[in-house]
Amino acid sequence: MKSTSSLTALICGLLATATFASSVDTERIQKSYEAAMGKWATEMRGAATPEERSAALNGRPDTATFVKKMWQEILPSLADEWTLEPAAWILRNSNGLTSTLANGSSAPTFAQETDSIRKAVETYHMSSKKLIPMCIALVSSQDPRSLALLERIQAEHPDKAIQGVAALGAAMLLKGLGENPELLRKRLAFIRKAIIQSSEVVLDGTTVAKLAEDELYIIRFLTKGRIAPDLVGKDSSNRPLSLSTFKDKVVVLLFWNTSMEDSERILNITTELEKKFHDRPFVVLGVNNDPLENLRAMQADGTLSWPNFTDPENTLSAEYRVNSWPLVYVLDGERKIRYVGTPGSFVELTAEALLADVKAPEKP
Repeated sequence: MKSTSSLTALICGLLATATFASSVDTERIQKSYEAAMGKWATEMRGAATPEERSAALNGRPDTATFVKKMWQEILPSLADEWTLEPAAWILRNSNGLTSTLANGSSAPTFAQETDSIRKAVETYHMSSKKLIPMCIALVSSQDPRSLALLERIQAEHPDKAIQGVAALGAAMLLKGLGENPELLRKRLAFIRKAIIQSSEVVLDGTTVAKLAEDELYIIRFLTKGRIAPDLVGKDSSNRPLSLSTFKDKVVVLLFWNTSMEDSERILNITTELEKKFHDRPFVVLGVNNDPLENLRAMQADGTLSWPNFTDPENTLSAEYRVNSWPLVYVLDGERKIRYVGTPGSFVELTAEALLADVKAPEKP
């Protein structure tokens, strides 16, 4: 009997040691990634010429490499509760990473891993008290299956506070599905639940109450069909700049920075868009939170051909409740919001449609 007890204790000890080692390894990967990104950001700030910036951009740490390492650490243990936090890290950091398929199209690089994480939550962790980081990380995927999972958590989890956080996540995901009255009612119901049940929960230094308040502000002022709030600030030369200056023009308002994943491509497609419509009542207007000296250098050497607000303290971004970059608003000549989303073909199509409706000035 004593021998059996000793063996049981030994097995439990070995299991605990294995779990501790695995969690230490995931923390090491996360810290290594943060250190690499910090070093790269410093290099970007010090890049003064187009050549230096190009070299710095090419030296950006490969996020996919770190995500793969993290996935390898947690894959054998997805049924264990300790993997929830690193799995949430994977969801947050794999968002936006794409790979080119054999037919030339692109697809999310970690689609299978993301799906496996959702299935693990559904199978093993629906009652876990450690689901809060996962609830918010699921929002980053912008996937209907993540929405369905959040809706289940907000309805079924035994902890009311976790229900509220999941409800907030569901409200955030619903934001991208349209503006019809039924969806709006559902969003408002989820936000109300989040406020009632989870207002004091802190997520990355911000309370659920504040995040819910931001979502309500977006519904009131920053959804399709609303008149976009004016932005007033300064450009890279310290001259006054305001959004209202561009009345009667179609405006592509781009919140961006050079630290974005794929920033060079986004700058290229935005510059091409500006060139395409340069002789029309159209303007690209950036809101950039890089250090001022970086923005000035890009304006001076011609990397940027369109005006930008300088926003290193994120003051203007906060007015638009921007929490991820890049983000685009397409506004008509009356500053009415016609599109909200990421850069790409929908931005160009929306701008083109709006410009087609602009009447040419009458000849004298």
